[in-house]
Amino acid sequence: MFDQPDLTHFHRDVPTLGASVVTLGAFDGVHSGHQTLISGTVKRARALGVPSVVCTFDPPPKVFFGRATQLCPLAAKLARISALGPDHVVVFSFDEALRALSPAAFMARLALLAPREIRVGGDFRFGAKQEGDVSLLARRFDVHVQPPVRCAAGEVVSSTRIRGLLEQGLTAAAATLLRPGLNPETSA
Repeated sequence: MFDQPDLTHFHRDVPTLGASVVTLGAFDGVHSGHQTLISGTVKRARALGVPSVVCTFDPPPKVFFGRATQLCPLAAKLARISALGPDHVVVFSFDEALRALSPAAFMARLALLAPREIRVGGDFRFGAKQEGDVSLLARRFDVHVQPPVRCAAGEVVSSTRIRGLLEQGLTAAAATLLRPGLNPETSA
């Protein structure tokens, strides 16, 4: 399912759109929780008859700050995202300039997408010093917060958890959380 990127529109900066449904996140590994968020964005955009947009970061912020190792390189991430069917993918280069961008300036960039809805995880942060959060984003946009995806054991699926499993040598358990089409009945 995740072999070749087949993106109609790939962007290194935010394009100007007439309307869209947007999701934002680091999406490191594009694990089952990310897949649920991105698929929900694509489905919602189709229901509204507008383009779906996935905005992500390269490298992921935690990797940039040295707090984590990267789960997959950009090409693999783009292939996994592409397989979920978004119309556009925006990759922000996470560097010192983006790191210093104020939450207001970041939201002004997002406004170019004319989002009818923005879909994020509850822990999404943005802007300089991570001063922007979901509640700030919701002051300007219609925001939908995706509830955490849990595995059969009831634990939240996250990139942090996957890194922990890999560090413990539990590669099969980590792979289960990364696979496409997670089946909660059989996950780790």
